[in-house]
Amino acid sequence: MLREAERPPRLAAPGRVGGVVQIMVAAVALVVVAVVAMSLGRFSVSAWHVLQILVAEVLPTGGDSTDPERTVVVLIRLPRILLAVLVGGGLGIAGAALQATFRNPLVSPEIIGVSAGASLGGALALFLGLGSFFLVGGAFAFGLAALGLLFVLTMGRSGTPMLMVVLGGVVVGSFFSALVGLVTYFADPLTTLPAIVFWLLGSLATATFAKVAVAVAPILVGAAVLLLLRWRINVLSLGDEEATSLGLRPGRMRWVILLASALVVAGAVAVSGVVGWVGLVIPHLARIWVGPDHRVLLPVSFLVGAVYLVLIDTVARTASGGEIPLGVLTALIGAPVFFWLLRRNRDRIWDHA
Repeated sequence: MLREAERPPRLAAPGRVGGVVQIMVAAVALVVVAVVAMSLGRFSVSAWHVLQILVAEVLPTGGDSTDPERTVVVLIRLPRILLAVLVGGGLGIAGAALQATFRNPLVSPEIIGVSAGASLGGALALFLGLGSFFLVGGAFAFGLAALGLLFVLTMGRSGTPMLMVVLGGVVVGSFFSALVGLVTYFADPLTTLPAIVFWLLGSLATATFAKVAVAVAPILVGAAVLLLLRWRINVLSLGDEEATSLGLRPGRMRWVILLASALVVAGAVAVSGVVGWVGLVIPHLARIWVGPDHRVLLPVSFLVGAVYLVLIDTVARTASGGEIPLGVLTALIGAPVFFWLLRRNRDRIWDHA
């Protein structure tokens, strides 16, 4: 039985209209940011012309197929924007779901070691010269293995204290990161090592429609499962006793959510490498805006995560003469936010450790 001080606040039923409006605002913001991002770069294209090019791709308007601006927008920037939307949105919704599952606001795919496990699976696939299917499959399998190891380390009859989850995630992440280092040590420095290192830094520089096709299935399937379970996630976030009294099986439901989250993270890691902190920062930004109800929080987390990574990727490819790794930029923002969260929750952490 949880002490009264440990019980989470009850979720107030949000207005249906208000939630729909917030989701629509986030969706419109994503469209605007995506169009502006496609207009920016070394080869500048006006936002209005970008819209004309995109419309011409959908409707038979007789546009010039040899237009260099069309080549830049459709063949170079569009797949990159689509990947940023999938990766950012997927990590955002997975982070929100994991925080609810663990009832812990400091949990993210990176903090609990899922990204490190998925990185090992991807690095092994690159080391062995396997294809995209094995890259996604390996990332998923090892991401799930990291989750299972974390449960073994932290779950007990009395629940999972916040500090134990964070420390357990550090242990799991360090273990799989060491294995990634071992793979890179044995990799051929002339062929596979540069590919593994560049991939691990996190980047969308090599985005193609083929990579979009690789990412779209695992990310959208996992995100769809989480969205279908969003009201159950609300119940699960109240605690196991409350969830059981309402007819929910917490153990089984938790594993379904974790499997879906691992699938999303695997798809994201497979095409972009390790893009850290998105799964931690975005759910908090979304929660500040729309509140804790996961019926609204999950779709908004997806949309806000997509907006966030599109903006970050635009900075990565325009701020300097070369490509700044996405993982570097997201860490520069995410690390201070995580420090602020630790400071804000330090009393709760040590009281319930």
